[in-house]
Amino acid sequence: MSEWWTYRLSSFLLFSPRTYYRLFELYNAAIWPAQVVAVALGAGIVVLLRRGGAARGRLIAGILSACWLWVAIAFLAGRYASINFAATHFAWAFGVEAGLVAGIGVVEGRMVLEWPPADVAGRLGLAMFVFALLIEPLVGPALGRTWKQVEIFGVAPDPTVIATLGLILLARTRLRWLLMVVPGLWCVFTGGTLLAMKAPDWWVPWAAAILAVTLAARQTRARRLPVIASARYP
Repeated sequence: MSEWWTYRLSSFLLFSPRTYYRLFELYNAAIWPAQVVAVALGAGIVVLLRRGGAARGRLIAGILSACWLWVAIAFLAGRYASINFAATHFAWAFGVEAGLVAGIGVVEGRMVLEWPPADVAGRLGLAMFVFALLIEPLVGPALGRTWKQVEIFGVAPDPTVIATLGLILLARTRLRWLLMVVPGLWCVFTGGTLLAMKAPDWWVPWAAAILAVTLAARQTRARRLPVIASARYP
């Protein structure tokens, strides 16, 4: 029996990179033209952000919730679980996230999204959303994957998660940390998987998670300072 210190991250990989990317190819072929609808929904979020209105937060939360539920059922449970047992657990986690977004954002209306972004965190959050919607689908083909294997916001987990983290940074809600748990865990998991496969873009989900957590902490601190100051100097 090999000693534990001889194991590497790749030792725990249950599939080859070719199998992983082929999975996306078959998935994209099976769900077409859902990708077009997903991109249109992403563009709709941008339009809603710019137009404002009392129902903006609820509508955006509804779109996000639907995307998370789709990814949970159609990709994680329906496809990824066939090659990775952990995907089944994440399918349930994505379902929980869909419920949280729907409950907090749609039912209670507590996801108030700022436009224009009021601080650096909000502006970078918007940049994360745009990256996930428009740029991340181009990363794979730019690094050698075929266009049939692209990952699209709303139907694939990585861009959906990164886009959600960006929107959470735009939202004024005290429950942002609760909403960030599942996206953060997924970023750690998928980044590790890509690293084990020696994919050149392995760092993207980790960087997104670190950036989102750092900015959210900065937002929390900035919003607490006036409260603390008013308590000390009434």
